[in-house]
Amino acid sequence: MKWNGKKVLFFIGDLIILNIGICAAFFIRFEGSIPAKYIDLFPKLLVIISLANVSCFYVCELYKKLWRYASIGELVQILLATVTGAFMSLLIELALDIYLPKSVLLIFWLITFVFVGALRISIRFKNDIKKYLFEDHYKKNTMIIGAGEAGSIIIKEMKSNINCKYKPVAAIDDDKKKHKTKINGVPIIGGRDKILWAVKKFGIEEIIVTMPSVQKKEMQIIINVCKNSRCKVKVLPEVFGLMGEGVSFKKLRGFNIEDLLSRNEICINTEEISHYIENEVVMVTGGGGSIGSELSRQIARFRPSKLLILDFYENSAFDINNELVKKHDKDLDIKIIIASIREKEKMEYIFDTYKPTVVFHAAAHKHVPLMEGNPDEAVKNNIFGTLNLLECADKYSCKKFVFISTDKAVNPACIMGATKRVSEILIRYMNKKSSTIFSAVRFGNVLGSNGSVVPLFKKQIEEGGPVTVTHPDTTRYFMTISEAASLVIQAGAMASGGEIFVLDMGKPVKILDLANIMISQAGMRPGEDIEIEFTGLRPGEKLHEELLMFKDGINITKNNNIFIEKQYDLDFAAIIEEINKARNNGLIGINEVKDFLKKIIPDYK
Repeated sequence: MKWNGKKVLFFIGDLIILNIGICAAFFIRFEGSIPAKYIDLFPKLLVIISLANVSCFYVCELYKKLWRYASIGELVQILLATVTGAFMSLLIELALDIYLPKSVLLIFWLITFVFVGALRISIRFKNDIKKYLFEDHYKKNTMIIGAGEAGSIIIKEMKSNINCKYKPVAAIDDDKKKHKTKINGVPIIGGRDKILWAVKKFGIEEIIVTMPSVQKKEMQIIINVCKNSRCKVKVLPEVFGLMGEGVSFKKLRGFNIEDLLSRNEICINTEEISHYIENEVVMVTGGGGSIGSELSRQIARFRPSKLLILDFYENSAFDINNELVKKHDKDLDIKIIIASIREKEKMEYIFDTYKPTVVFHAAAHKHVPLMEGNPDEAVKNNIFGTLNLLECADKYSCKKFVFISTDKAVNPACIMGATKRVSEILIRYMNKKSSTIFSAVRFGNVLGSNGSVVPLFKKQIEEGGPVTVTHPDTTRYFMTISEAASLVIQAGAMASGGEIFVLDMGKPVKILDLANIMISQAGMRPGEDIEIEFTGLRPGEKLHEELLMFKDGINITKNNNIFIEKQYDLDFAAIIEEINKARNNGLIGINEVKDFLKKIIPDYK
């Protein structure tokens, strides 16, 4: 144990208390007239008592405690240490044939217990007085939602920790039995219907949700209530994060955008379905992007013989390479390939050289408005580039090929969605003529991905606004990046060929709600501190996205959250003829590209 200045002061204070304590005990016992025979023993007694007691204090760890957090437990520890010290003093005295009145030892113990305890508890009192007189004025009035065990611990720590910036003044709980009671001195004023009233009544600045096991639907209801207040809102992490580390206000976090999903996050047991990845040469195209990099992370855990990360942009590929090398050290054989999927000869060289057996195709131009203005580039990359990969996978006997599609491919209203729909058709076509298993995975927007609405809103809020929303009624399906990657890997395991897998994504999220919540989370009020500006739907955008071509067009799989879209017959020969004609002759101009897409996809608007 290191002895700092405070511990030395405690040690010196204890010696003074022990020496004064034995003298005071004799003085009280003999009412000021101490017999001479005991006075002669004082030098020896002081040494014995001091050594015996401070030794016991040390063993009982009285010099290790942080006394500013002292409670009943520490008081019991002081009691144990002083009783042990008094008993040890008695044993030593008997061993040296020193016999003292038992009442002297009892009085000495009482004095020692009171003053040794007072010396330490005074640190707690000093901090409490300082906190109540001065520091509370600078703390934020805080409301706790959830007056359970986690809420109780959080409130207790807020009150005892002088460095905590929160001052709990009110609590909310839907359990009516708790109403009009207190939790660690904080009144429980009612259920969630009292949240907005309490914000005004108590001058609440921050709201803390201490319900770590709450379902996502419940969390969304709470978010919707809190978004109408001006308060910052923080939550306690999920229960699994608390089991090992304990509850603490230091673990509070702001609302994740994932909290807005109307369903619990889908957790797929990738361990059970990763058999087709282990010891295989796996290639991820677009491996530096949001989905591609997360795919690479998850795939790396399942010990492929080689992981090929293909991307046209070297910076993003460089970043994921550094991350994986640092995490997996020498256990993972990674090869970064900088190339464009448009280059057929380069793709031929890559497949011939590395012989990938499993391919996850995430490379694509995905920005809707930009592709409306550059439709020929969208076709070259998203259709011709995909076809290059499909042909190479077939030629070089790839085992499985998983294509990543989008909900914008359903009844497409934009160039990007139309090109993705064509690629879905190519997946079905290639699967009919190849021994390779080709499949596609279709899902909605990915939370926090590059170029998505969440980082855009965040940047606009940081710049002071306005936050731009296309239309007040616009909705989108959302999923997390980890969900997206897990679903793609799951689809690869389930695929028997030609399927388009669709995730049950719950209810779509209203983009205006997303903007309001993100502004409120930043501690500002929508429409006042940060303006929301409606810009109108951009070229190629829909008001609401769809996941299925037909309402009753799904087949159920063994996974309750994953479905397979029912297929309808297509004239593949005519479609491939049109694609090869365009690939060989090239496409020039927006109208020519749109005419080409309409020939393949009649429902493209």
